[in-house]
Amino acid sequence: MSEFRCGVVGIAGRPNTGKSSLLNRMVGQKLSIVSPKAQTTRHLVTGILTSAQCQYVFIDSPGFQTRHRNVFNRALNRRAAEAARDADVVMFVLEAGRFGPEDRDVLERIPAASKVVAVVNKADLVKRAADLLPFLARLAKQREFAAIVPVSARTGKNLAELLRVLREQLPQAPALYPAEQLTDRDERFFAAEILREKLFRALGDELPYHCEVAIESFKEEGRLRRIEATIFVERESQKAIVVGARGETLKRIASAARKDMEALFGGKVYLGAWVKVKRGWTEDERMLRQFGYG
Repeated sequence: MSEFRCGVVGIAGRPNTGKSSLLNRMVGQKLSIVSPKAQTTRHLVTGILTSAQCQYVFIDSPGFQTRHRNVFNRALNRRAAEAARDADVVMFVLEAGRFGPEDRDVLERIPAASKVVAVVNKADLVKRAADLLPFLARLAKQREFAAIVPVSARTGKNLAELLRVLREQLPQAPALYPAEQLTDRDERFFAAEILREKLFRALGDELPYHCEVAIESFKEEGRLRRIEATIFVERESQKAIVVGARGETLKRIASAARKDMEALFGGKVYLGAWVKVKRGWTEDERMLRQFGYG
């Protein structure tokens, strides 16, 4: 029998290549929030997959930020770079048929000494497999990859092959976590992330990037979880949009978040959500540390 392997797999790539969707599909649980908007992921999210031969400790990181250049987004870029540097192997995720300046910038930020597996996501959107071959040949010239694996996070196509390739790059080592554990994050963290996901999905293109969620209180009362959350925005005009006419937008967002929390936590949830203005929080290092971006 082959030796058991265990190690950290960093997930890197420009925003909106499907990194979080890949993590969720491989682990079999929605751990990273997703939305059609770029740069939804802000925190490092650990997803753990344990098989008979290997334990994969995936670290989903923020996409390297190019859309907004402020103190907040510089902090996210540092976090993404650290995740790639500290991993045993890095999954460099890009879209099938697309390797642009942003992808090249991300690839150059991954340390030269790192083992890198290029993961070509959204391969299911290519009509014929043969049409992808020229792109894969061009990609192979960008760096000495340990492997190049086309996959689809949406359909699960070729993910078994990706896991096999990743296992070969991980060290022989005992498991770091119990086999049944899926993440090292707690329910309080996921409550904030779920609410933030609903903000991204319900609001316009720009506003979600000026919103942050803080869980003020998380109490378990029997099978009920009583959660109080604050949504921070930067301006009064933004608060008015999040709240909506007669509070309808906020009610809709909170209701959708509550349903997802109940599904994830396996029990009833009371969710109270309020909106507060904190001017310039994306440039306030003290506030950023409070939100966990220190």
